[in-house]
Amino acid sequence: MNARFFKLLASAALALSLTACSNTTETPKEEAPKAEELVRATEYGKVKGVEENGVEAYYGIPYGKEPVGDLRWKAPQDPDKWDDVKDATQKEEVAMQSTSTTNEKGETVVEATGSTDCLNLDVYTTEDAKDKPVLVYIHGGNNQTGSSFEIPGFDMVETDDLVYVSVNYRLGLLGFNNLPALLDDENNTGNFTMLDLAKALAWVKDNIANFGGDPNNVTVSGFSAGGRDVMAMLVSPTFEGLFDKAIAFSGGMTIAEEDASIQKIAETIAPLVVEDKEADNEEEAAKWLMSDDEKVRDYLYSIDSERLVKLFPNAGIRMAKFPHLYNDGVVIPKEGFDSDYVNDVPVMMVTGSEEFTMFGGFDPSIEKMKDPDAARAFIAQYGGDFYRIFNTQLSAEKMSDTYKSNIYLCQINYGDRNSDHPIEALGSFHGIFVPAISPTQNNYAESYDFTEAGYVAMAKDFNEYLASFVKDGTPVSADAGVEWTPWTAKDPMTLVLDAKDDKAVVKMEDVSTTNEAIIEAIESDKLDDADKQTIVSTIMNGRWFSSDLDEHFKTPSLW
Repeated sequence: MNARFFKLLASAALALSLTACSNTTETPKEEAPKAEELVRATEYGKVKGVEENGVEAYYGIPYGKEPVGDLRWKAPQDPDKWDDVKDATQKEEVAMQSTSTTNEKGETVVEATGSTDCLNLDVYTTEDAKDKPVLVYIHGGNNQTGSSFEIPGFDMVETDDLVYVSVNYRLGLLGFNNLPALLDDENNTGNFTMLDLAKALAWVKDNIANFGGDPNNVTVSGFSAGGRDVMAMLVSPTFEGLFDKAIAFSGGMTIAEEDASIQKIAETIAPLVVEDKEADNEEEAAKWLMSDDEKVRDYLYSIDSERLVKLFPNAGIRMAKFPHLYNDGVVIPKEGFDSDYVNDVPVMMVTGSEEFTMFGGFDPSIEKMKDPDAARAFIAQYGGDFYRIFNTQLSAEKMSDTYKSNIYLCQINYGDRNSDHPIEALGSFHGIFVPAISPTQNNYAESYDFTEAGYVAMAKDFNEYLASFVKDGTPVSADAGVEWTPWTAKDPMTLVLDAKDDKAVVKMEDVSTTNEAIIEAIESDKLDDADKQTIVSTIMNGRWFSSDLDEHFKTPSLW
């Protein structure tokens, strides 16, 4: 591989690594402050922000008390009120999470970084904002890593005429842990991150008017893990009435079964139990951890947060590597996405056409294959097809029987192998939309020149559709001149975005396929048989989208 490819690999890895309790207290509305003051009121106290190019930012506003001590695995509590004006001009630490580095010996070193005081959010607005539509953003990172700074709100506030809120929340085992000893009749869910997000949305309902937002026009959105959290909100009674529209960027429907999750978490924590001499071996430790013994609870609360967040490595879109979003019958129905309960609001689902390149295209085993270039093309095509329909079409199909609100699907082809603007190694990757809505600050600038005229033209149309949807639930772009019609089972149309030369290409297309058709194409593909077997059994296996693939090729379960 050439130096350019390795640069792309490093950029992709960087991008990926960076990738209830409803409070009903009403806060009196205040007039927008003078620009030089930049002080806004919340129900817990006043905050002071900072201005950048006409956009005000308020960083790290608490919506919940720091979840430490007895609150580590409890529903978020109201933050303590403060009397002085809180300085919200500086970005807060990220939520506690693990980071991986390589030492001089080539060994992977996992470390903990960030803070447990993470129940906070950032608000971006303007001095004269009043009753603006509100976009709430949930960052990605597999619910293990990431931060509210993943997509700053400066560009969207200016371009899309809205108030933007980006949320931090508990990550890793601090946010998802369903071991029985931690739960009881009152504390009855291991989906603590979802409770955090519900608490944040309740804060928005109660406080956003003081930042110029309309609390009755709130769109919740999220990317990757955040998008999957948003999809889970659609079937969660916990989120009833907390949002009016939803956008899932690269989301899809994924849950983890309760019992399998308990076993996986117990097996992962078991080495600490042995290390701390609470058990003689890991098998005995895991069995103990799966009990509801009060001593297990006390032990779990005694473990340092840093040790906990380092236990699970980057899951790489594999639920078996870090189980979360449990169908506990409390936050998420036992029936999961087959539940009859829905928060029936207009929904937009967005995907890139080749999103699996980020996760499979840089696997080190590829360079040992007979034809590495053909292997990467195979991964981009078939992994991309599995992932794109998982993010959009398959969710729409599952929702079609119970959902009455409009469902809008969008696929970005810019950068893929058939585009007039292919992006080397990455294609239309996981996050291809990010530079469109946040051109001045994003993690992908080293991967490609997103100031290229074709991308900019496409981004303009995409932003118009997005702003229109956030405003009233109907995506319209006068410049694009293409009517974005809702997806239906009878008319399964998707808005497809690309560029030709320096012009945007926007059209409605039926881009549907099935997992069965993708598998049939894989079987017929002329890739070397050994390389194909390695890809389907070690690279594409065990992913969100791969259950049918794994069953067909009889791939061993990662659980």
